[in-house]
Amino acid sequence: MASENVASLAVSERAGRAPVRFDTSRLVLYAFAALLCVLVILPMTWLVIYSLTDRAGAFTLANFQRLFTEAAFVDPLIVTFTVAVSSSIICCAVAAPMGWLVARTDLPFSRVIRALVTASFVTPPFLGAIAWELLAAPNSGLLNKFFRFLTGAPQDEYLFNIYSMTGLIFVISCYTFPYVFVLIANSLDRMPGDLEDASSILGGRAWTTARRITIPLALPALLAGAIVAFLQATTLFGSPAILALPAGFHTMTTKIWSLFQYPPKPELAAAASLPLLIITVMLLRAEHFILGRRGYSVVAGKQSSPRLIRLGRLKFVAIGACFFVLLLPVILPYSALINAAFAPIATTPLTFANATLRNFNFVFFELSATKPVLKNTFILGALAATIGTVLAVVIAYLTTRKAVHGYRILAFLATAPIAIPGIVLGVGLFLSYTRPPFVLYGTIWVLLLAYLTIELPAAYQQLQSALRAVHPELEDASRILGATRMQALRQITAPLLRTSVIATWCFIFVSVIRELSAAIILFTSETKVVSVLIFDLKESGDLGAIAVLGLLMLLLTFAVVIFVNRIPGFGSATRLRNT
Repeated sequence: MASENVASLAVSERAGRAPVRFDTSRLVLYAFAALLCVLVILPMTWLVIYSLTDRAGAFTLANFQRLFTEAAFVDPLIVTFTVAVSSSIICCAVAAPMGWLVARTDLPFSRVIRALVTASFVTPPFLGAIAWELLAAPNSGLLNKFFRFLTGAPQDEYLFNIYSMTGLIFVISCYTFPYVFVLIANSLDRMPGDLEDASSILGGRAWTTARRITIPLALPALLAGAIVAFLQATTLFGSPAILALPAGFHTMTTKIWSLFQYPPKPELAAAASLPLLIITVMLLRAEHFILGRRGYSVVAGKQSSPRLIRLGRLKFVAIGACFFVLLLPVILPYSALINAAFAPIATTPLTFANATLRNFNFVFFELSATKPVLKNTFILGALAATIGTVLAVVIAYLTTRKAVHGYRILAFLATAPIAIPGIVLGVGLFLSYTRPPFVLYGTIWVLLLAYLTIELPAAYQQLQSALRAVHPELEDASRILGATRMQALRQITAPLLRTSVIATWCFIFVSVIRELSAAIILFTSETKVVSVLIFDLKESGDLGAIAVLGLLMLLLTFAVVIFVNRIPGFGSATRLRNT
């Protein structure tokens, strides 16, 4: 009653002495809707137009006919499907037991294992592929050299060949299984222990309980993980470009990239991009359907913590298996990069006698491209992080508070880019901005548009979750006292979201530094970024310089991740996400 009186007095006072302010929310809606259309709808529209026209501009289906009849396009489709299916199976087979061990047993060093999985997660897949090239190239790989040293085998014999279909599947699996692990471990962490306790009380053994209780409850997360792994393997560009092309075969992403080499064939690139887009949309809808099913929900009151299973002597076997798995995506590749950075020759074992800083001197003082590339990368990272965070805050506010008509359209446009693979977005932006009235190709602005589009869904979802935790009563009080919605957002809500805003800015910045798929289509000699420079150095064979730049990228990434997790109130809620 008292609050109502205060509100009435405030309204009366405002009516008596203050003019009614014009609420700009509708204008903001139109402005942000227009921006989202530029980011999302425009490139996809040109993608469809180009795929259905020939070079003379006439309507045709010949591009799709070639796509599904010529071996040059059918073979990459088959390879992509084979790699994706194999990687998803391997990821589930590895991540599911590891997730169960970490979440549901008394496994020692479980926090260390989670930290190493995080390290695998934040490692750019293309950098991991280069590291495994240092380790397992047939002639020069460190592991093959060690094999020949131990066995006395001749120079033309080798134990591993990373330039193969098997090698590509292995490397993709190394940097995709963390997605599956996180889904399964989080699902098991949230799963109440009541049902498992009841099964044990009724005489069910550990395997019976797992088969009838735990596995069915965790099955949606496992299926969603398989879909995510399939999707990642389908849309990756960096790893196939580094490992498949030297082996003499293409995936769909590398085939699309090759269509931009001289002479360019943009109409075929557009037609080849659409199947990737359709597959991505279908898989994301399937993942949403699986994770959203209510048939797997547990309905109960207060939930008890799960009872950890004692491994006994098996804990040593389990911990050894976990660290062996993590040896492959983290320990061995990082060691190879450090070796290449400080050794005189990248594939020569590092010793105290031959350690050198020559590669660092070359990268930072002799390589002319380093300074402009670092400048472009940091400018684009800062701009994308700042604009993307502001954009995500406003859109999340308008949709969460249902502040304007059409908020559902805004929410759809903000999340739609998650279904667009980076290489497909790069093609769409190239086709959109190489013609009037917006000729942006060759400038950093087209790269900025790409980064904003790629990172918007994750930023929006993060800030939308944070906004839901802020009660709207403070905003309502501000509105009663005469503020518009945008003023309430700027003066009341945004300061309360400071933690999430900082974290979102940091993660967008890091993701921009790591992004390669769209940048490889859109860069020019004047707009190169670090990821593209690493790719170019790979083609020239300068592995020592690559190692230096790769370690710099990793150090910056880990510094940001550690900083974000130390923000009070955020670290415990941080979740790994899908770049």
